[in-house]
Amino acid sequence: MNDSQRKRGKTIHRETGKTFYYATRLLPERIREQTYVLYGFFRIADEVVDDGFDREPSAQRAELESIRRAALGEEATEEPVIAAFAEIRAQAGIPDEEVDAFIDAMIADIDTDRYETDDDLESYMRGSAAAVGNMMTAIMEPDQPETARPHAMALGEAFQLTNFIRDVREDIEELGRVYLPLTTLRRNDVTVEQLRRGEVTPGLRRAIQSELARAETRYRHGVQGIEYLPSDCQFAVLLSAVLYAEHHRLIRAQEFDVLSTRPSLSRPRKLWLIARTWWNWRRYRDPVTVFRRVSAIPSEEAPPDETAT
Repeated sequence: MNDSQRKRGKTIHRETGKTFYYATRLLPERIREQTYVLYGFFRIADEVVDDGFDREPSAQRAELESIRRAALGEEATEEPVIAAFAEIRAQAGIPDEEVDAFIDAMIADIDTDRYETDDDLESYMRGSAAAVGNMMTAIMEPDQPETARPHAMALGEAFQLTNFIRDVREDIEELGRVYLPLTTLRRNDVTVEQLRRGEVTPGLRRAIQSELARAETRYRHGVQGIEYLPSDCQFAVLLSAVLYAEHHRLIRAQEFDVLSTRPSLSRPRKLWLIARTWWNWRRYRDPVTVFRRVSAIPSEEAPPDETAT
C-alpha cells in the first residue's frame, strides 16, 4: 500500500465518516491505515448506488461487479483505494464471501427500496453491516477470531440500525428508500406516505422507539466482544460505539421525532464524549463497564458516572 492509496482512503474517511473518523485516529498505525482504506472501499461502492440516480441500473450493476472483481484481485483497477483494498484483503485473509456479501448488498440497493420484515432487513444487513464488522476483525487479527466475530457483526448492525433510524427522512426524500421494516410501520399505524410528508404521529414515535431498542440489543452484544480484540484496538472500537450510540440520546430528546430534525452530534459533544470515555477507560479498562457508564444506551445495571454533567 503506497502513500497515494493511504491519502485517498484517509480523505474519503475524513470527509464522509466524521463520527467514525475520531475513533479511527486512535487506532494503532498498523490498523489505522488499513481502516482508512477499508472505509474508502465501502464508500466508493456505496456511492455507485447512492450518487447514481442519473445512471441506468444496468450500468450501476456493471460498475459494482467491476469493483467486486478488482477487490478480489481478479482484474486490475486504476482506483487506488480499491487496489489497496485488494492488497489488504489478501494479506489479512479477508474471506471472499465477506466481499461478495458486501457487494451483493450494494447491488440490492439498486432495486430494493422497502423491507417487509425484520428478517428481510437483517438479510440485507448481513452484507451491508455484518460483513463490514467481519472485515474489520480480520485486519485486527484477534487471538480468538471465531469468538470476536459474532460480536463484531452485531456492532456493525447496531451502527447501521442507528443510521437507518437517524436518516429516515433523508433516505426517503433523497433515495426513495425506507429501511424501517414495513411490518413495524403497519403495527404502529404508520404509512410510507406519512414518512414522505414528514408527518410525525404517535405511531411513528412508537416505531422509532422499538427500532432503537432493537439496535441497543446489538450494541450491548457487540461491546461484550471488544475484550477479544487486541488491547491497543479496544479503546478506539469502544469509542466508536459510544459516539454512534449518542445519536440515541438525541433521538430520545426529540421524543423520537426523526422527521422534523436530523439528529447530529456537535464537535464539542464528540470531544466531551472522547474525554469522558477515556477517563473511564483509564479507571476501569473494561469495555462493558465503560460503555454502561458513558453511553446513551440504557442498562438496568448502569452505575452512576462521576464525569457526567
